[in-house]
Amino acid sequence: MFNEANSVEDFVISLISQKRAENGWSYVPATQLDRVESDVLIESEVRDALVRLNPEIQANPDYADEVLYRLRAIILSVGSDGLVRANEEFTAWLRGERTMPFGEYNQHTPVHLIDPKNLKENRYIVTQQLTYKAGPERRFDVVLYVNGIPLVVGEAKTPVRPAVSWVDAAHDIHNDYEVNVPAFFVPNVFSFATEGKTYRYGSVRMPLNIWAPWRESENGSPCGLAEVETAVASMLDPSTVLDILSDYTLFAMDKRRRKIKVICRYQQYEAAKQIVERVVEGQIKKGLIWHFQGSGKSLLMVFAAQKLRMTQELNNPTVLIIVDRIDLDTQITATFNAADIPNIETADNREKLHTLLSQDTRKIIITTIHKFAEAPGVLNDRENIIALVDEAHRTQEGDLGRKMRDALPNAFLFGLTGTPINKRDKNTFWAFGASEDEFGYMSRYSFEESIRDKATLPLHFEARLVQLRVD
Repeated sequence: MFNEANSVEDFVISLISQKRAENGWSYVPATQLDRVESDVLIESEVRDALVRLNPEIQANPDYADEVLYRLRAIILSVGSDGLVRANEEFTAWLRGERTMPFGEYNQHTPVHLIDPKNLKENRYIVTQQLTYKAGPERRFDVVLYVNGIPLVVGEAKTPVRPAVSWVDAAHDIHNDYEVNVPAFFVPNVFSFATEGKTYRYGSVRMPLNIWAPWRESENGSPCGLAEVETAVASMLDPSTVLDILSDYTLFAMDKRRRKIKVICRYQQYEAAKQIVERVVEGQIKKGLIWHFQGSGKSLLMVFAAQKLRMTQELNNPTVLIIVDRIDLDTQITATFNAADIPNIETADNREKLHTLLSQDTRKIIITTIHKFAEAPGVLNDRENIIALVDEAHRTQEGDLGRKMRDALPNAFLFGLTGTPINKRDKNTFWAFGASEDEFGYMSRYSFEESIRDKATLPLHFEARLVQLRVD
């Protein structure tokens, strides 16, 4: 008899544990994990990782207990601080952004729980039907642990009942587990829901209507079992999970001044990754990102800028966010500021922009294209300057675009647009498309894909009869 455990759960686990030899997930039955039912962390695994990844703790293993005490305190704080704020603090520890006085003369040194760069340094465990009891008791269908920390929770539903869908699985996570046993989700990167035909994922407290699919551009738009297989194999790969944790997760204030967690959609992940790879390789100096309106280009720029700034091979680059209208300048600035991205400068006049560039400022600089109008020749000829140009189809082909290129002769230029123009006097493909890209663009996310994924809402037009009466 088919049920969720022997069909969907086993399918997911068999898919992701196939890569065991290549830094993949090892399957361990829940009853064999070194934990009691009230434990969020597998503390023996966390302790081993702390010793393995931190020379100061390796020299004095008792320090690991001090870190574990801090982590337990964050998990317990969910009762007073709420899930999103507790998750934000735990995420900072997972990213290596917190320090402890473990160095010589009590000097503070970063504490590493996970190594996101050297995947073989981490231990990956997948388990199923894991019971967690902290007052209420809940059983999770699939849990992915990295170094003893539960980063991903999956909920499966039976594929043979037409009335049951991924929404029922996501509802269990959002309206039951996160509400009644929130402590288990304090370290969570994301959760996923599937009934074997559809795959959707979301971050803590994300409303169900914006849970998103995960696809791969080169695989088209598979559906049914193929959709789930593509999403599981790609998104649940350890490298992707740790990528999303490190570079594609933001904590921001929404319009009602509430703290929310934002994680990337797959088109933002792919495009930002392509930008960074192209800059690191250093061979191709431009690229066109053609994503339909409303599909999240502002957040794509945030993710790309954040990852570029954190990429060590780029030697502390300058990232320019260039827009063509004052209202867009405000919108982009608000997106960056709401996400609390560090090292941001807004060049709101020409003098400030020229000063920042000529003084070799290494930050994220937000400005408008018009502020290059009176640039006195070259402002900075460094190669690790990356310009991300929003609404690239409007003003980039004329004098302002030439002025910007003259001011930054060796910069990387990436254009983001929802509507590229291909005319004699205005040609977005000429301005940003690299000849090495087969169709002139580096990344494409079409109108049809955006509507299908509900990233953009469809427009409906209704013809109105005009009431004319002639005397």
